This record gives sequence, structure tokens and C-alpha cells, in this order.
Amino acid sequence: MIWRWAVLIALSAVIAGLLEVVGLPAGLLLGPMVAAVVLAVRGWSLSVPTSAFRGAQAAVGTLIAGSITTGIVATVADHWPVFLMVNFVTLAASSVLGYLLSRWQVLPGTVAVWGSTPGAASAMVLMAQAYGADSRLVAVMTYTRVVSVAVVASVLAAVMVGGGSGHHVAGTWFASVDPVVVLRTIAIAGVGAGVGVVLKLPAGALLGSLVAGAALNVTGVAQPVLPQWLLAISYAVVGWRIGLSFTRDTLRVAGKAMPRILLSVALLIAFCGGIAAALTRWWGIDPVTAYLATSPGGMDSVAIIAASSPVDVPFVMALQVLRFLGVLLIGPPLAKFVATRQGGVPPPVIPT
Repeated sequence: MIWRWAVLIALSAVIAGLLEVVGLPAGLLLGPMVAAVVLAVRGWSLSVPTSAFRGAQAAVGTLIAGSITTGIVATVADHWPVFLMVNFVTLAASSVLGYLLSRWQVLPGTVAVWGSTPGAASAMVLMAQAYGADSRLVAVMTYTRVVSVAVVASVLAAVMVGGGSGHHVAGTWFASVDPVVVLRTIAIAGVGAGVGVVLKLPAGALLGSLVAGAALNVTGVAQPVLPQWLLAISYAVVGWRIGLSFTRDTLRVAGKAMPRILLSVALLIAFCGGIAAALTRWWGIDPVTAYLATSPGGMDSVAIIAASSPVDVPFVMALQVLRFLGVLLIGPPLAKFVATRQGGVPPPVIPT
């Protein structure tokens, strides 16, 4: 088992290094993700410990919190009609897409309904299982979308802004930081993550550390600061967690449906790209910022890409956070409603 982890780490470093050399934003996330997918498809049974993943989520949460300042509050206040409209349209479009794919039997049962809902991936998988859908296919569909969005967003950022700041990040891994500030940040992240996990929030470690760090940052009490090497490790853990979800068994089950899954993912990405184009045309938002803000991927991966690129991070994270909260509040009941309308859905069973 140790040698497998050694191979995964080495392969991740090689791929991440190559992506950094070509200037692809979020190479430190995509490299480990690609390496994990390659080994998972080959049947290597590796899994990221829950505690390590929660720690990585907490680190990414503090990264997001560091960008949420009084400026982001002003951003929300200035653009709240846009945020509400984008979130509503995205949720509505994903639900309609899932319903149509399910009705046309592109995917079995109500898999498409749950798999098309943007964000809150773990919550959607559990909800799908509780309502009798094939959670394996839902997981494949969900994480295929996360990977696809991360790749498209990274390539777009590299093309539009000349590669972002990937070299800068790599070059400052061991920059001098105040150890007291770092320890304080870790303590804040740990407490926030713990509260999020205890409250059983989806992505509780990320959301808890984000809320705790953002509250202290906005009020001026404490600014979250973590060393780049620790963030790089956290990026790798997030990438491994996503990539290792693509096991041989789940891919075998999803093999026949994969072309249709990719088509549905492409449709959702294209739709969100259309929303981004509208933001660029009518509100003057730069294309990369608009795409990252509206992309239907994981909030943690979008945060990493945004932090690695010269974009309006407060705008991106404001829209992503609000949509994430909207998915948690509206997504599950909306998906259940659409799934029930599809018919033949058994009563919910609380998963153990």
C-alpha cells in the first residue's frame, strides 16, 4: 500500500510539474487529479482518509475566506440581482436537463436528475441513494462534471489570461510567513471545520472553516493566512479524492452510459458558459471571471483555479458561495420534486 501511495505522489508531482511548466492554472490540483484517475482506472485500491480530506477542505475554506472581505459584501450588494438571477436560472436549467434526460431514458431511473444538480456532490449522492437511484452512476456523473469543469476552466484561464499565476504560487511555497498567524489560522479552520462536521453540513469542513474565517476576516479580527506548501498539499488531497472516486467498478457500471453522461455534462457546461457570456456582454464582467463564477463544478476546485488566475476572486467566490448555499437549501427538495414527477419513486429511506 505504501508503494502505491509513493507511485501516486510521484506521478502527481510529474504531471503537476508539467502543467505548471506550461502555465496551466490549478496545475497543483489537476496534476494529482489526473494521476489518481489513471491509477484508479487501473484498479488500484487507494482512498484518501476522511480526516485528511476534511483537513484539505478546511485549508481550501480558509483560502476562500481570505478572499471574502468587506469588498465581497459590497460586491454582493452591488450585483445581488445578477447573483439571484444566475443562481435561479442555473438551478432551473440543471433540473430541466436532468428531468429530460430521465424522461428520455438517456440514463436509467432518476440518475440524471440527481447527477445534473450543480454543487453539493456528496449530498446529491446520498439523496439519490435514499430515493432508489443508482448512487454509483450518480457519483460518476457528478465527479465527471467536476473534473470536466476543472479542466475546461483551467484551459480557458490559461488561454485568456496567459497562464495565470501558477509559477508565482510554485515559486513562493516556502516564503516567510508569521508562524503565530499560521497557527491562529489553523486553529480557526479547525474549529470552524469541526462545527461544520458536527452540524452534518455537506462539505462541512469546507463550509465551517469558510464561515469562521470569513466572519473574522470581514470584521477585521483576523486575516486567514496559510503557507503555500500547505495549500499545495491540500490541493493534491482534493485532487486525489476526486480522481480516486473513479474506481474500476463504478466505471464498468457507467461504461455504456459514459458518452451520454459526457453529453449531459457538456450541455450543462455550455449552458453555464452562455450565462457567463451574457454577464460579459451586458454587465462588463471579464470572460474568465464570469465563467469561473458560473461554472457548475466543485466550489473547492473553482476556488483553487480562481486563486491561481488574475481574476476577480471576490466576484467568483460570492457567486459560487451563494449558489452552493442555494443548492443546499433548494437543490434537494427541487430534485426530489422532479424525481417524484418522473414517477415510480419509492418513499425515502434514510441511508445508514
